[in-house]
Amino acid sequence: MSFLLFLRGLIVVLLVFAVTTYVVTQSLWTTFIQTVICAVLAQIGYFAAVLFLVWRSAGTRKVDDSTAKNEAAQGSPTNRQPAGKVGRLPGVPRSHHPRRR
Repeated sequence: MSFLLFLRGLIVVLLVFAVTTYVVTQSLWTTFIQTVICAVLAQIGYFAAVLFLVWRSAGTRKVDDSTAKNEAAQGSPTNRQPAGKVGRLPGVPRSHHPRRR
């Protein structure tokens, strides 16, 4: 997700939260404090989500690396194509678009 998309969404959520809080409390000070708290909690949640995604990605990479090392050690052939080559899917007709080279 791009930063601008996240920022736009955060601002919209905070505006809706602020308007709702003001309608309920009729207090500018309470609305301001609760909106700041909401913004901080949203930032903490976003940071935790990104941290989790990075942690999960690192764990997946370790599993892939260990699998590749085991296959190399066993000498088993793989059905992988060279980098940059894309194979056809069985049962899917070819595209009529010219190929890029």
